[in-house]
Parts: sequence; C-alpha cells; structure tokens
Amino acid sequence: MVGFGLVSLATDVVSDGARPLAGPLLAQLGASALLVGLVTGGAEAAAQGLRLVFGPWADRTRKYWTFTVAGYALTAFCVPLLAFAPAAGAAGLVLASALIIGDRVGKAVRSPAKTVLLASAAKQVGRGRGFAVHKSLDLAGALLGPLIVAAVLAATGVISTAFAVLAIPAAMALALLLGLRRRAAVAGPGPAPETVPSTAGRPPSLFSGVFLLFAVCAFFWSAGLVAFGVISYHLTTAVTVPAPVVPLLYAAAMGAAALGALGSGFLYDRLGPGVLLALPVLIAAIPVLAFSTGVALVLAGVAIWGAATGIQDSTVKALVADLVPEPRQGSAYGVFAAFEGAGALAGGALYGALYGAAPALIAAVAALQAVALVLLLMTVRKARRA
Repeated sequence: MVGFGLVSLATDVVSDGARPLAGPLLAQLGASALLVGLVTGGAEAAAQGLRLVFGPWADRTRKYWTFTVAGYALTAFCVPLLAFAPAAGAAGLVLASALIIGDRVGKAVRSPAKTVLLASAAKQVGRGRGFAVHKSLDLAGALLGPLIVAAVLAATGVISTAFAVLAIPAAMALALLLGLRRRAAVAGPGPAPETVPSTAGRPPSLFSGVFLLFAVCAFFWSAGLVAFGVISYHLTTAVTVPAPVVPLLYAAAMGAAALGALGSGFLYDRLGPGVLLALPVLIAAIPVLAFSTGVALVLAGVAIWGAATGIQDSTVKALVADLVPEPRQGSAYGVFAAFEGAGALAGGALYGALYGAAPALIAAVAALQAVALVLLLMTVRKARRA
C-alpha cells in the first residue's frame, strides 16, 4: 500500500500539477468555454470509459503489473510535452488537447490493474481504510504538484516552463515504480490478485443487480461533477484570478479531497455504504458556489469540489470491491468507470453549453443529483441486505 502510495504521490505531482492549468492553457491557445468543457470532459471520459477495455484485458491476461507500468509511463510522457504546445503555432491547440486526453488515457490503462492489487492488499486493514490511506498519499502529490507549478509561474510567468519542470517528478515516479516491480518479482508470489488461480468451472458472476444499480448511479453523479478545467477557466476569465493563483486553489481542493477520502473511508468501515449518500448533495452545491463571481463563494465551491472528488476516488472503490468477486474486480472497475466516464463526457458538454446561463446549469445539476441520490439510496439498501 505504501509503495504504491509513493508512486501515486510522485505521479500526481505531475498530473495534478498540470490539471489546474488545462483551462488557462487552452484559453491561451484560443479555446472557447465549450471547447474547454469538451476537452476536459472528454479527458475524464477517457480516464473512466477506457477502463472498460483495460479492466477486462488485465483480468484475462493477469498481467496487472504490465498495465500499471504502461499507464504510469503514458502520464509521465504526456504532461511534460504540454510545454511545447504554445510553440506549435496553429497546431498548438490540437496538440494540447491530445496530450491532456493522453494523460487521462494513461490513468485508464493503469487504474483497474492497480486497484485490483490495492483491493487485495487492503483486505487486511479494511478496504475503506486501506483505500483512504492510499488516497491520502496520492492526494499529497496532488497538493504538492500545484504548489510547485504556482511557484514556477510566480517566478517565470510562463506556463510552458511550469509544464517542463514536471518532467522531474515524472522521472522519479517511473523509477519508484520500476523499483517496486523488481522487489515484487524478487519476493515471489504473494496475495496479489494476479497470482490467484482462476476458479474451477465457470467464472464467478461479475454483475449483480446492486452493482449495475450503483454503476448507473455513478453516471448521474459524474454528469454533475464538473472537471476542474472548466472551473479554472471561470476563475481566470470571469473572476480574473491570476494564473499563478489557480494552482494554489487546486492545491487547497486537494487538501479537501484528502479530508473527504480519509473521513468517508474510516466511516465506511464503521457505518457501511450509507456514508456515500453525502456525495450527490456535495456535487449539487458545486455550480451554485464555484461559478459565482464572489471570491468567498468560489473558494467554498472549490473546497466542496475537492471533497466530492476525494470520496469518488476512494470510498466509492471500496464499495465496488465489496460488491464483486475478487477474480472479476478488474473487469468490474472497468465497467464502473465506463459509466463514470460517460457521465463525465455528458457533464463536460453540459457545463460548456450552459456556462453562461447559471440558473439553468444549477437546475440541471440539481436534477441529475436528485436522480443519483434516489439510485444511491436503493443501492445502499440492497447492499446492506446482501
């Protein structure tokens, strides 16, 4: 758990250091609010939806380490290359969009395989707690990355330089991961899922009714959870927040995400899946606050966005692991992420199209979260009975 946590920490310095600058970079290259929403929403859709491919693939081949290394490598290469987008002339916007999406594709490649390994290791301490501890290390990197980027921007004022500096933690992440892989090979077979033999006869059922219900619920909450690229676009164009300050706000959001992950994870082990009922409520509040013009309200919206993201990225995964047999968890995480990805793509288009019409946007997100809350209540009841 700790080894993967350190790798995730270094990787999130890279990925989340770049993430708050996606909106300002695309705006600098001439993108509209709608295009920013489509690119950032499409990136999140790729991060989630492509797991439908890579999760079952990892289960079939049992090569969880191969997928994990490949996914981390893709992020490590794509993000620093964003430094060259402003110098690419007319092709800069296309290049930046492709690299932003490529970073998130890397997450899709690695996440199902890595999460299966983590789910197996976390059984000994409680899955809610195990995922929360890993996520807290992960979010430490998500906090540190924006601080590094903000410092570089304050010193140079050049976005390209900020992206170039992220090549250093990218190299560190790959070195840590390869070292961890070598140690695992020397240690020999352990409890990792890739060493668990297939069950005799037919494989265990992947989809229970409650799992599918939970996945549909994830579509609705994801459609309302805006990508930070759209928030950062709003911060720099409507609230006139200086570009070096945006990564600091993102770092604050990651601090809130760590608290959300740890709090919900520990409560999950004590109280069960009912703690997730807070997620749609938090998401419904985001457009009300984050897209206002008052600084205090925007800061509150950013903090709530962070808390909701932390819960979605940690405690939600614990419930998936508890609903699905271990030999099929890679496939389950892939399918579940596909629902989240479809919701993220729909949400990116929604926020981009309704960006200038705040009342309609707020009403649309509230309606989506009302549906999510009803479905989540049904999920929690069925999960408790099961």
